Amino acid sequence: MGIELAPGNNQVGVFFVDFELPAEVVLLDSFNTTNQSILVVGEEQDDYFGKTSGMGFTRLFINAVEERPESEAILDSMFFNLDVVSVNGQDLENPKFYSVHRLTEQLQDTLYYNFNELSFEENPIASSEIEFGETKDTTLMIPVTEAFAEELFGKMKRGTEFNNLFTFREYFPGVAIKAREGDNTTIGVNLGFETGITTFFHYPGDTVATTYEISTASSRSFNSVKSDRSGTPTAVVTENQVAYKTGDLSGMKSNLGMAIKINTDLVDEFLDTLSGVIFKQVVFELGEIESVPEGQNPPSTFVAYFTDDTNEILTRSDGQPITVQRDGLPQTEESESGQIQPSFNAPAIARYNQNENIYRLGITSYFNAVFRGEILNRDWLLYGNSPETTGDDFKRSFRQFKVRDNNIKVRVIYSKTR
Repeated sequence: MGIELAPGNNQVGVFFVDFELPAEVVLLDSFNTTNQSILVVGEEQDDYFGKTSGMGFTRLFINAVEERPESEAILDSMFFNLDVVSVNGQDLENPKFYSVHRLTEQLQDTLYYNFNELSFEENPIASSEIEFGETKDTTLMIPVTEAFAEELFGKMKRGTEFNNLFTFREYFPGVAIKAREGDNTTIGVNLGFETGITTFFHYPGDTVATTYEISTASSRSFNSVKSDRSGTPTAVVTENQVAYKTGDLSGMKSNLGMAIKINTDLVDEFLDTLSGVIFKQVVFELGEIESVPEGQNPPSTFVAYFTDDTNEILTRSDGQPITVQRDGLPQTEESESGQIQPSFNAPAIARYNQNENIYRLGITSYFNAVFRGEILNRDWLLYGNSPETTGDDFKRSFRQFKVRDNNIKVRVIYSKTR
């Protein structure tokens, strides 16, 4: 289980132990991706995760009281703008292709999951190649096709379709935004007033153009994910909420919903060998992770949710999900009825160290609580989100990492009481 340094000559009574923890991968149940505020648009190919495709679907929004172009207005140009807030990909010095397609069916006022998809026109209303280079956030102005621009501008000037939001969405249900296969790049598109259609027009005699905006503000949206893992180590992952061994590698991939399960039985076995000790520092280390291609980034954080043989996130009786809590804070608390229950509101956060390619999670307080019998040791489900951010980062990108089994370990420093 570990090595005691300088056995038989430990004058200070401090001991150092390392041991590995077994890992498997779990494909979580389908995600609700409705109204995540970020559209995940990308095409990625990986030897471990296979081919992953992401499309974003969204309605559009008009302000019905905004002044529309009058009948004599002359169209100058029309663009579909994408407010790109993240770029994660390979060969970013080469052009990447994105296209915007008009939906042929309505988004309903219901929940959409990552396996859902809506039908859309094959030919895009706007498309363009983009060279990102070092740019990670920008507004892309993609020119729309001439035929679509003439049609939409005619409706703006004279059509009843722009009388109110309902008639507009009946005419224009929304758009699907997709990437090109083989580009190995994913962008995050922020929805709001910066993403949508901008129309430039003028009147006879004008020297300055006027604009009319159609945005994605206050618009229902969702992300769709397709995964083809055939011929890869993760091809064995066929069912949700089932733990699978994928060779000597385990991996996490955001938005796809692939998480890592850690079996913590060895923690109990190790603690059973001890008595009269105080844990000075205990750290869960994951890494070094496998090398990440230039231009891509792994998830910056993850949390360790409690799980069991169901491979689902365990919750308290009040429905709150439970995790390993931060070091220095209680791992349990008293309920209103006087019952001791796991704490939930300060999850411990594993942070990625880019220089070392390692995630570290402080679990000293957790170890002490388990050792004292204050809390039961549970298996962990590593989930790539942080409670410090707004929204769920695990549903808002395709960030990923892979790690070898022998790089998943617990490092313990403890002393014996006299």
